[in-house]
Amino acid sequence: MTAALTLTLTCAGFATSARAEYIVLRSGQRLHVSGYQLLDGKYRLQIEGGIAEMQAEEVVAIEPEEVFVSNPPAVAAAKGPFRDLIEAAASRYNVDAELIASIIAAESNFEPKAISRRNARGLMQLLPTTAARFGVHNIFDPAENIDAGTHYLSQLLVLYKNDLALTLAAYNAGPLRVQKYGRVPPYAETQLYVRKVRTAYAKRKAGPTVASGSSTTSAPSAATVAAATTPAGS
Repeated sequence: MTAALTLTLTCAGFATSARAEYIVLRSGQRLHVSGYQLLDGKYRLQIEGGIAEMQAEEVVAIEPEEVFVSNPPAVAAAKGPFRDLIEAAASRYNVDAELIASIIAAESNFEPKAISRRNARGLMQLLPTTAARFGVHNIFDPAENIDAGTHYLSQLLVLYKNDLALTLAAYNAGPLRVQKYGRVPPYAETQLYVRKVRTAYAKRKAGPTVASGSSTTSAPSAATVAAATTPAGS
């Protein structure tokens, strides 16, 4: 509250509004009141916990509760870090942007300089050999890393006929291990990784969609697919 407003615990008997009101102050602050009086150039406001008094010149408006419109929630955490790069890669390689974002979140938590204990690097945790295979010059460059990681992911989606579990298992543990077992390998780390990404992906798909100029819709390969731990391409 402003310095001009003082709070007392008296229970003065004054007329109360039939509904709650908002007292709008010169500072922009809004006070929720259930009643008020104007006496000798001062407003006495009935608020939760007692009575507040303030100079009349501090009040610029009194609004019925239903007129007050709260500030809209911040639009958008939805767009998220590196969203333009993610959507560009999604469009280029026909992969759902939300799947790419879910993998980045699990792999590096959107830290472009991340390095794993197995030397996987960047946002999508590429091994240097995998990065070289896709023509990456600077593995820590977000644009190059996302492009190469998405390119690799698109190849895995084709290889496993859009089976998300197998695709994620291969991204985490490598295609040779998936081939060896014919399923998600029985490694706790890989099984946890698959569950983690699938859960995050499902939440992203279920959340509110925020349009953006470069937004990409999911392609057939992505539609069927509902940390820095293990490097991509191992």
